[in-house]
Amino acid sequence: MKSLYTLLCALLMALAPPAWADVSRDQAAAVAQQASGARVLSVEKAEMDGRAVWRVKVLSAQGEVRVILIDAASGRVL
Repeated sequence: MKSLYTLLCALLMALAPPAWADVSRDQAAAVAQQASGARVLSVEKAEMDGRAVWRVKVLSAQGEVRVILIDAASGRVL
């Protein structure tokens, strides 16, 4: 019974997403600013297709408002 419990715990830990992989709000803002060259207006966490993303609203030099999605686990622009 103890070995079954240990195996189950190990399996659950292996399947859980790593906590250290999450990208912070500030990191998401920096990635979006670098990718667009625009001024960051707001950053909020959202969900898209079952994954956590950062929704970063930016304002370009031409006055255009855009939304850039940043994967909350990897920090990549989607």
